[in-house]
Amino acid sequence: MFEGLTSNLKNALSGLARGGKLTEGNIRDGLREVRQALLEADVNYDIATSFIERVTEQAVGEKVLKAVRPDEQIVGIVHQELINLMGPVEPGFSFKPSGITVIMMCGLQGSGKTTTCGKLARLLKEQGREPMLVAADLQRPAAIEQLKVIAGQVDVPVHAESPEGTNAVKVCQNGLSQAKKLGNVDTVILDTAGRLHIDQELMQELEQVERKLQPDQVVFACDAMTGQDAVNSAKAFNEALELDGVILTKLDGDTRGGAALTVKEVTGVPIKYIGVGEALDRLEPFHPDRMAGRILGMGDVVSLVEKAQQQFDEEEAADLQNRMAQGKFSLNDFQKQMATIRKMGPMREIMKMIPGMGGLLDTNPDVDPGSEMKRIDAIISSMTPAERESPELIDHSRRRRIAMGSGTDPSEISRLVKDFNNMAGVMQKMAGMGMRDKMKAMRELSSGGMMDPMGGMSKQKERSKRGGDPVKLREKKKKERKAKKKQRKKNR
Repeated sequence: MFEGLTSNLKNALSGLARGGKLTEGNIRDGLREVRQALLEADVNYDIATSFIERVTEQAVGEKVLKAVRPDEQIVGIVHQELINLMGPVEPGFSFKPSGITVIMMCGLQGSGKTTTCGKLARLLKEQGREPMLVAADLQRPAAIEQLKVIAGQVDVPVHAESPEGTNAVKVCQNGLSQAKKLGNVDTVILDTAGRLHIDQELMQELEQVERKLQPDQVVFACDAMTGQDAVNSAKAFNEALELDGVILTKLDGDTRGGAALTVKEVTGVPIKYIGVGEALDRLEPFHPDRMAGRILGMGDVVSLVEKAQQQFDEEEAADLQNRMAQGKFSLNDFQKQMATIRKMGPMREIMKMIPGMGGLLDTNPDVDPGSEMKRIDAIISSMTPAERESPELIDHSRRRRIAMGSGTDPSEISRLVKDFNNMAGVMQKMAGMGMRDKMKAMRELSSGGMMDPMGGMSKQKERSKRGGDPVKLREKKKKERKAKKKQRKKNR
């Protein structure tokens, strides 16, 4: 997400720090690079220019130039102006206190509109609402079947009709009537028609649906990968329908960030949610301050904690705390925690939410933290239940067996057990500590291989230098041993 923009902005801003004493001249030079980074991210020219003017006005002030760390002050100014550019935003939608709230989803064909309807239905259901989907995209017959499948996956009712002999307005009206008959539905999401481009026929159809159904919320699914084209489309839809919100889709793709940064400024319509993956659970509320932090490589701890709260079970967490206090934390427990963390999303994205980790990942671009976790998982899975509970049972012969089963080297088994024993000891101490002491203990843990993602990565990178994949390394060593054995026989 925004990797190019983040990298360019960080380079431009770090250049200010490298320049020694800051003057009005080198600040302006540095901010010109920031402006170039915004333009390369497909930010509207006028918006990029006015953004830099606002930052410059504050950055060349006496307060910044005489600050102890003026470069940090400038980063703070850029951060706040990014927040102002994308906000303010109140995430989510407002709902009727009683009766059925109607949400009309619109957007161009290929923007992810139908999938977004399903994601939104799933999210609202998690929030305690009772949504229903209505397949009103009659221009693309596959959209009707797609919405039926999605409705089944998120377990919500769907109203769909044959596209022949009917129209979108009638389908939406029938869908609303069906929702009233069901009795328990409180939110209806209309998946309206899209086109490959904006045309008069499309807008007339959408205007008729809006006029007849009078939806409480009109939402535009905006494809972030199309940059300023997406912003221009949002502007056209807003002029015709008066949008209440935007959902940015495909932010996990090769997006430059221009749409996210400028759609609010151009249209005046706030971004409500962002789609960060194809799976139906990959829809997140949009927070300008958190997004600004991610763009500048500052991390996003709040979102990380929220993701963790969604995945961790309170009873299991309490049980784990007791096991840690009693010194019973096992490799089984560790493997379960890794599985829970993987559910939170791609490991690279998770790590970028941790302050400082984004920069470390940039310096190790060839390393995949997710594969490191998979490697550890494979090793633990190759152990017997007794070995997972009591790693001290693992002797030389057991190490060889586990290495064969997991496609790793016996030395990696030894290192994993050693790192785990160190970690388990520190965790036992942490169980009875206060927050300050826990933070100190976490720093102690981070100096070890297992709990230090970059430490694990550097070892993985070193293995890569030595020959790549551990399985191939093992095969290579096996061939070398055979060759030596054969040579010794010849020498005899």
